[in-house]
Amino acid sequence: MDGTLLGGTTASVQVARVLGAVDDLTVLEARFAAGEVDTRGFAVAVHEMWRDLTPAVVAAAFAASPWLTGIPEVCADIRRRGEWSAVITMSPDFFASHLLNLGFDEVVASRFPAPPFAEPIDPAGILTPDDKVTIVEDLRNRYGLPRSRCIAYGDSMSDEPLFRHLDMTVAVNADHHLQGLATTCYQGNNLAEAYDLARALIPSHTNTIKPSTGKCQS
Repeated sequence: MDGTLLGGTTASVQVARVLGAVDDLTVLEARFAAGEVDTRGFAVAVHEMWRDLTPAVVAAAFAASPWLTGIPEVCADIRRRGEWSAVITMSPDFFASHLLNLGFDEVVASRFPAPPFAEPIDPAGILTPDDKVTIVEDLRNRYGLPRSRCIAYGDSMSDEPLFRHLDMTVAVNADHHLQGLATTCYQGNNLAEAYDLARALIPSHTNTIKPSTGKCQS
């Protein structure tokens, strides 16, 4: 979601803007980038900082976020074909779950208490990059899908394990971590265009994955 469906930003940044707490989040993100905290430590710190968070603030942050265009149209086309779409993100579920209203069939995100936070956070519910592979396998088994029919979209280091796991992958406005891993790459702000590239990868009469049609740029 962050950086892939959300252009150039993250759910945490969008929520922090509405709360007027961007400076505090910037400090936390610097610690995360320096390796001082992991995804679970980051989530615990956010939970502590955002004690005043409410569902109304989350909804406002979601509505104000710079989403790629074409999301509902892509989700609708996937459903018309009898296929399924899912978002897997390490960002908080209280934000990511709003994507269900745009047409995604599944949203799996880091589990937080419902805002306002009256309960402690369970670090075990916070996702890591490796969890994306496990979740995809669980979804694949539930829907009875072969791995050859699964396509992943991503943009950064957190998607690297999944891009190594699946054969068909689309890097969307990706950084250098996905260079050499993605089957094809897209630069732009329209998910429908990235989706067109993805559909071109699906083998029609053979098991051969079609070659990359783009280049990742850092």
